[in-house]
Amino acid sequence: MDLTVTGKDVFGHPITVAMSGDRIHSVRAADPTVPTPADLWVLPGLVDLQVNGFGGHDFNRAHVTAADVVGVVRALWRHGVTRCCPTVCTAGREQMTESLRTIALACDEMPWIDRAVVGIHVEGPYISPEDGPRGAHPKDHVRAPDWEEVQAFQEAAGGRIRVLTLAPEWPGALDLIERSSRAGIIPAIGHTNATRETIQAAINAGARLSTHLGNGAHALLPRHPNYIWEQLAADALWASFIVDGHHLPPSVVTTFVRTKGIHRCVLVSDAVWLAGQPPGTYQFLSGPVELTPDRKVRVAGTQYLAGSALDLLTAVGNTIRFAQVGLAEAVGMASRQPAALLGRSDLGSLAPGNAADVLLVRWRTGDGSLEIAQTVAGGQIVYES
Repeated sequence: MDLTVTGKDVFGHPITVAMSGDRIHSVRAADPTVPTPADLWVLPGLVDLQVNGFGGHDFNRAHVTAADVVGVVRALWRHGVTRCCPTVCTAGREQMTESLRTIALACDEMPWIDRAVVGIHVEGPYISPEDGPRGAHPKDHVRAPDWEEVQAFQEAAGGRIRVLTLAPEWPGALDLIERSSRAGIIPAIGHTNATRETIQAAINAGARLSTHLGNGAHALLPRHPNYIWEQLAADALWASFIVDGHHLPPSVVTTFVRTKGIHRCVLVSDAVWLAGQPPGTYQFLSGPVELTPDRKVRVAGTQYLAGSALDLLTAVGNTIRFAQVGLAEAVGMASRQPAALLGRSDLGSLAPGNAADVLLVRWRTGDGSLEIAQTVAGGQIVYES
């Protein structure tokens, strides 16, 4: 099936993108004799490296099913995400293995799911057991790094694990970082209480990413040094951010983006299954949590965050407003940069020969919000508003 879409590119230039099969055939200036829709922008499909669940479907519940995987992928299309890394978090070995195996089975049985799942992100269980850095991960299942377990996880995942978040201060963590890097897994520092020296040792061993920098941290830290500044200053580390207005204040987003440098910044949703659900009180993490009208997920009756209800397109709009960057820069943080980190040069940009993952988006410059008009994944229209 061949498709053609017309709108403005990230720089405001009218373009026409022609797709043939599952690839982009051409990108050219739009015909000046044909009016270009004033409110439509043509963007590459977004790539979310950290999705725990979405739209009522959860990769981390007991006994995950293929329907959960399908449900998340389809829900993400409504928000412009054409590729994602399902994220399996700290739990018992049996439950984590079951989640990984189910995701892999869904990929094996459904080519369109295999195409959407650009890798799997394993977050934990080798994270700090301390309150604060541990975040919402269950302390009972936090454990020391175990390369044999990582290999078993990778076998269950059918070789699809691409990102592993861990705390490098654990004994044996540096060896696991080095082994993971050699095995094609991106080691990421997160949920950590590491010293400056340990962070540098982790970088030397192969760590390449800071997972949701500024979160999974103590409420109070020494002014300096601390593990946030050390990661922020490390040019060898990319950094992912949850830009929902709750996890990081706008001023912090601005500072982080300017300091890390746009081309080392990656936007993630870190969404839990409550994302896309109506506001209300739900049972989650073994207790009641509130999803507020402004999309904050918090432990009921408190201000403690219990996950994210963010979608990646909203993160793009927030980043434009918070960090005072342009559409091109913010979109790149949610498409080109995560694709580059994964080594996928065929994703995240509109170029001939690249994957036909294309969005038509309405950008409302008044409030900075972006809204999906059409999502094309693999050359197929998968969502229209």
